[in-house]
Amino acid sequence: MIEVLRAGLLTTVQDLGRHGLRHLGVASGGALDTLALEVGNRLVGNRPDAAGLEITFGPVALRFARATRVAITGTDFGATLGGKPVWSWWSLPVAAGEELVLPGAKRGMRAYVCVAGGIDVLPMLGSRSTDLAAGFGGLAGRALKDGDRLATGASFAPGGERASLAPGAPAFGVKAPSQCGFVYVDEPHHRRGRHPDGVLWAVPVRVLRGPEYDSFTPDAQRAFWADEWCVTPNSNRMGYRLEGTPLAREPEAASADLLSHAVLPGTIQVPPNGQPIVLMSDAQTTGGYPKIGAVIRADLWKLAQVRLASGLRFVETTPTVARHALLEERAYLRQIDTAIAMQDERRARSR
Repeated sequence: MIEVLRAGLLTTVQDLGRHGLRHLGVASGGALDTLALEVGNRLVGNRPDAAGLEITFGPVALRFARATRVAITGTDFGATLGGKPVWSWWSLPVAAGEELVLPGAKRGMRAYVCVAGGIDVLPMLGSRSTDLAAGFGGLAGRALKDGDRLATGASFAPGGERASLAPGAPAFGVKAPSQCGFVYVDEPHHRRGRHPDGVLWAVPVRVLRGPEYDSFTPDAQRAFWADEWCVTPNSNRMGYRLEGTPLAREPEAASADLLSHAVLPGTIQVPPNGQPIVLMSDAQTTGGYPKIGAVIRADLWKLAQVRLASGLRFVETTPTVARHALLEERAYLRQIDTAIAMQDERRARSR
């Protein structure tokens, strides 16, 4: 059992989402930073799709009723366990009664706490993820509150099988994705941001042209790639609303109505005001705004860590590059699996 001493601004139960139901109008949902969740689950011996806690900004404090193992991934929150500093991207033994405190995000926006056995809430439509808009999944379809209690499932990696992941095994860490070469985006030099809050750096994300790309004016197309876009405070798990140069469509295209069509997380829509919206995990399943582009799947986790009032820039890419980027991400996860297996072997030999 986990007791939520302090729930923070927005903490929810999330797994990898609901899939195969978009034709019924059900959003896929799930963790915004899926890579962080998958790594965290590996570090405690869970299946990659086990449910964990998605923490937005913080502050959060949790107390663990029994000895277990936890992993913190995502951005650095300056966490402490039992009053001692601990770091993101580490697998940590937890004693019964210990408290894990995450004061707040230092740079990015979200951290993930995975616990051995996963967060055990009732699955809804094949997932334990919280759908805040629809009000189901997770814990009563809502964000966590102070005083909530969460059960955990049976560990998927008993100590006898995965010695390095037993509750009392030493802590260990893995290299964060931000320190790996596969996150590098090859792009031309960009000028400094022009946002009102003085942003000097923007996160590059790779984008494929959308079906309605050619309906935008040449000036709008140039601005889409050349500008740095500010993520406005009016953004959430459904979509990131951006601010920058309004993107205009050609007159004949602007006067024609689009039929409602399917959309996916990563789709970049442009409403009549010309300010793009990047759809996120909890986005609706259909929309009628023109689609100027789509963020590739391998870069979606980066969006989860872009703070409000910070910058984004779009880098044009190809389907071939998009597929290769996803393969590199999967290779990174396999390296973690291999590293944990090697630790198991070393511990087995030392006994």
